[in-house]
Amino acid sequence: MSFAVASTRVAAAALLGALLPHARADEPGPAPASEVSANAAAELEFFERQVRPLLAEHCYECHSAKSEPLQAGLAVDSRAALLRGGDTGASFVPGAPDESLLIEAVRYESYEMPPSGKLSDEDIATLERWVALGAPWPEEAAPAAEVDRPQFDLEARRREHWVWQPIEPPPVPTVADGAWPRSTIDRFILAGLEAHRLPPAADADRAALLRRLSFDLTGLPPTPERLEAFLADDSQDATAALVNELLASPAFGERWGRHWLDLVRYAESRGHEFDNDAPNAFQYRDYIIRALNADVPHDQLVREHLAGDLITEPRLHPEEGYNESTLGAGFWFLGEWVHSPVDVRKDEADRFDNMIDVMSKAFLGVTVSCARCHDHKFDAISTADYYALTGFLQSSDYRQVRFESLERNRGVAERLAAVDAEYRTRIAEFLRERGVDPPPAPTPFEGALADRIVVDYGSLPEVEYRQDGFLFGARPTRRGEPYWTQPDDAPELQFAAADAAISDPLWHGLESVAEPATSNKSKLAPLRGSGRTLRTPTFRLDHGTLHCRVRGAGHVVACVDSHRLVAGPLHGETIQTINAGGDWTTLKLDRYVGHRLHLEFIPAEGAQLEVRFVAQGLDGSERKRLDEFAAADAAALTAYAAAARGLLQDEAPELPAAWAAERAALGEQIQRRSQLAMAMGDGSGEDGRIFIRGNAAMPGAAAPRRFLTAVAGPEPMDIPAGSGRLQLAAAINAPDNPLTARVAVNRIWHHLMGRGLVPTTDDFGVLGQRPTHPELLDHLASEFLKNGRSLKETIRTIVLSRTYQLSSRPPSGAADADPNNRLWSYRPPKRLEGEAIRDALLALSGRLDPTMYGRSVPVHLTQFMDGRGRPSRSGPLDGAGRRSIYLAVRRNFLSPFMLTFDTPAPFSTMGRRNVSNVPAQALILLNDPFVAEQAQGWAERALAAAPSPRERVEWLYRTAFARPPAEREFAVAAAFLQEQAQTRGVPPEDDALWADLAHALINTKEFIFLR
Repeated sequence: MSFAVASTRVAAAALLGALLPHARADEPGPAPASEVSANAAAELEFFERQVRPLLAEHCYECHSAKSEPLQAGLAVDSRAALLRGGDTGASFVPGAPDESLLIEAVRYESYEMPPSGKLSDEDIATLERWVALGAPWPEEAAPAAEVDRPQFDLEARRREHWVWQPIEPPPVPTVADGAWPRSTIDRFILAGLEAHRLPPAADADRAALLRRLSFDLTGLPPTPERLEAFLADDSQDATAALVNELLASPAFGERWGRHWLDLVRYAESRGHEFDNDAPNAFQYRDYIIRALNADVPHDQLVREHLAGDLITEPRLHPEEGYNESTLGAGFWFLGEWVHSPVDVRKDEADRFDNMIDVMSKAFLGVTVSCARCHDHKFDAISTADYYALTGFLQSSDYRQVRFESLERNRGVAERLAAVDAEYRTRIAEFLRERGVDPPPAPTPFEGALADRIVVDYGSLPEVEYRQDGFLFGARPTRRGEPYWTQPDDAPELQFAAADAAISDPLWHGLESVAEPATSNKSKLAPLRGSGRTLRTPTFRLDHGTLHCRVRGAGHVVACVDSHRLVAGPLHGETIQTINAGGDWTTLKLDRYVGHRLHLEFIPAEGAQLEVRFVAQGLDGSERKRLDEFAAADAAALTAYAAAARGLLQDEAPELPAAWAAERAALGEQIQRRSQLAMAMGDGSGEDGRIFIRGNAAMPGAAAPRRFLTAVAGPEPMDIPAGSGRLQLAAAINAPDNPLTARVAVNRIWHHLMGRGLVPTTDDFGVLGQRPTHPELLDHLASEFLKNGRSLKETIRTIVLSRTYQLSSRPPSGAADADPNNRLWSYRPPKRLEGEAIRDALLALSGRLDPTMYGRSVPVHLTQFMDGRGRPSRSGPLDGAGRRSIYLAVRRNFLSPFMLTFDTPAPFSTMGRRNVSNVPAQALILLNDPFVAEQAQGWAERALAAAPSPRERVEWLYRTAFARPPAEREFAVAAAFLQEQAQTRGVPPEDDALWADLAHALINTKEFIFLR
């Protein structure tokens, strides 16, 4: 660090010391106790989801109250038993993992437990973290050997817990002070205050309200011009007009989009060892910003997230016309991926667990994943419910979708299919009229040979003919049908020798645009399968060898248990080159016998691919018989094809010529260039199986796909074909589902008021906290359903209430009567998130670039950010001036600035961020080079904006705090400037002096809090 920078920070610290003793009365104090209880709920969820399943899987067989005999006198199925310990004493010391016998045993440092094999490093770390947290364990009766465990009674739990009850519009309460409320919300709040004889706080002053609204709705500070205009407008509708203006701002979607990204654990890399790319994740981020700015109804957003790829009439971009809906389903795949898992079935189970966890918390506010290993310990959610949901994911798949060209090319493909069908019919009629009948169908495969065929495009059901894109037509080409090839860049008519899926050369030249790779070692990436892939149905691999009857050039990929990140020493055998000139392509897959898989066929660029069938476990004689069948088919077709071509050439050359011309005209309409985005695709409809104790190696009974029993009953869904995700979305959006609307309005209340009506925003279950105002929650949910589930309308209703506009100064008596402000007698001060602090700094310095959307700015790498997968280049210190939502989010290289201010690590849903108050925050605001750089820019703007020192100080205060400085504050600033000018021997206009003043103001509490 240079001496100049060091002295600047010392000076800023000195001024900060002068300002801090005069803290404003409405500045925030310690976090309320409700924060502590919410953290406790999160710790209990951590125990239920990660610790108890470990104990159950690896320890209960020998160390539970029901073990016969109980090994070493130790039971581990209650906290009391663990503390009591066994023959060798207590199992752990709460808060001290290194002093705990349990941790020594799983580390194999003393005893070696479990004896069947050491736990993974990840599982050991889970137990270490649990003990370090004090070994949280819910209050429950300790199990006893002589007493059976209580039975899981889902219906009783559903009846007894509030969240499963229907949403009923409550009567609006009568209040004594009828003049105080401005809205129905205020009546619910005031009724509670009057019942406790507690008055509401005074209204916030208008400057504070402006700053509050500006940050809450757009995440940016108000400009001095907006402040002046708002304060000058004394009309009754001034605040409503301001709210409408802020809601209409493009910055609204950027602000609330960041809230949404917290829910879906948004990141642009996969984490783990090499932090591989999550390619084109930024397209999902941009989709969310656009959707929120357009106020897309919440039920439509849910539908797009769950099944956007299946919506028959998707939402289109208003200007560009591309498919917006399909982008929503990319959220399923924003989680972590292991690049080379040894056990792909367990890896899939873990990925599904995260996907269900995120979906259920984000949209339903319940912890469904706690039922992975056993029926939920507290909520009305069974293990069967959990595994019923896995079926929707098992029946779906990941893809990179060509979203910009999708709808246009779908229209071209539909017209092309109609043209091809018309000319095939005309040619067939022409040939029949001349006595040329197609050859008879070949003899079907029988017996053992038929059993070897797992996919046959001659008999494939229409609903199972699936592809990513349109290359392979609307259906397989039938034996004897004419189709087009392009051997020398000129179309040539051929006749199919067998039923097969044949790619159409009309689609050659598709260009898919992806963001440049940062860390992408995937062996699948170079294959360019987006929009060019034929997908077989899913089948079980019973033999180690697959034989594909295929002609042409390209690749075949075996997607085993949906594993997609082939980027390490394992699983390379799942990718096989298809060489031109042969009839068979073989995959050796002995490692995966017993697993589920499907195949994907990708033509080489400019090549045609013909796929007839896939067989497994063929011996030499069986392959020979299949070759004989194929030779007989070809021979039977030779005479027919020769006769057909001759007649067409001699008597009806206009038929193929007209067909070729119409196809060429359609080819001109194909949009060949398109950006890519991660998305979901549908696969074969499958039901999940219940894994015993959550162990993927121990599958049990099937769990037919359905929604939660407590909401929709235990009957399987009626799913005609495919995954059924559209039906799942309909169940989640159903008006009689009591979860979705309550969760949505509670999240809005939380972001505006600093705490939800249900403080545990992601858990409305028994382990979560009950609503402070259940009637108000149901009122908001009812109105939400009535207004078309508009997020903006709900936001507008809340911010225009008097409750939202109250001062942050507690009223007299509130500290004693309601220390946690559960009654909402005032609007508590709220600390800004890291993104809002950073964006405010850019706005004040004049460096903020308002450009929206596009590829993320690479994260700025400090010298301490190192490790495998480290990006090859660092982004600029100021992120090119872009808003924080556009900075890259790489799981292993997260921004230190953001982490310091509690931006969550993207592992699961985080609807309620932690709000810490730690020394690192003060240190980063004082020492971070980015902060110093923005303080310098802010000071330079002040010097240019005002001619006199007093006016400059006032300008700084108005831009930072939306208020003028008090006389005392101006006096402190003036004294500081004079003293520093004399000490340094510089004129009062020296920009370094003003940069120090600006830097000190940044370090005040008022800068990072809303009052």
